Amino acid sequence: MNDGDQRRYGPLGRALVIIPTYNEAENITPIVTRVREAVPDADVLVADDNSPDGTGKIADELSAADEQVHVLHRQGKEGLGAAYLAGFRWGIEHGYGVLVEMDADGSHQPEELPRLLTALKGADLVLGSRWVPGGRVVNWPKHREILSKGGSTYSRLLLDVPIRDVTGGFRAFRKETLEGLGLDEVASQGYCFQVDLARRAVAAGYHVVEVPITFVERELGDSKMSRDIVVEALWRVTAWGVGSRAGRLLGRGGHEDASKGPAAPGR
Repeated sequence: MNDGDQRRYGPLGRALVIIPTYNEAENITPIVTRVREAVPDADVLVADDNSPDGTGKIADELSAADEQVHVLHRQGKEGLGAAYLAGFRWGIEHGYGVLVEMDADGSHQPEELPRLLTALKGADLVLGSRWVPGGRVVNWPKHREILSKGGSTYSRLLLDVPIRDVTGGFRAFRKETLEGLGLDEVASQGYCFQVDLARRAVAAGYHVVEVPITFVERELGDSKMSRDIVVEALWRVTAWGVGSRAGRLLGRGGHEDASKGPAAPGR
């Protein structure tokens, strides 16, 4: 991570909070309402993967009642990574300067959004972190905490990225950061998608900041965590780590598939 104090950052611009959904009918109205109250100047984009429970229809109703709420209807369930990539492209095309990742299930507290956006004034990417001092999880079973901490530690050590919460999904990006990460090359899904973007940001020399958050286990709906997501993350992270080390030994550099370099902040 580069020293952000040595850079000059321009204004953030308009913020777009991207909320991917699949069968979140019980959660989407309260989470959008809380986001709008927490950051009234920010817009919301619900990226719905054709939820059979009617989440997309509810989102349309929210959009009809509030011009700062938008809906991106997708053809089907393609995974978290694909939904965020579609949301990023939509946001960049519509002129937003900040793009935020946030879950629909209430695990990411909208009331903490101002802290992320304030930190982004002096950074390229801000991560809401459960595993830095001040961060914590609420109502998680012990095995879930061990899995999350272990996954972040494994990714951090194998990929040599100085980030405590590599797998977390509560993040705020400057538009220029996303444009410099080589998003067209990103094919990972699930939690692995978050690891992929984090390693690309570090490899590209961007200034990444972690701020503590309180992560609350969902109360309504079903978790999207699955064995396939864990397996994908494990094999991809292992492959990236081995490839990085092999590349360094052969003199090719450690992250040849990541972005070639950071864009000038604030452009």
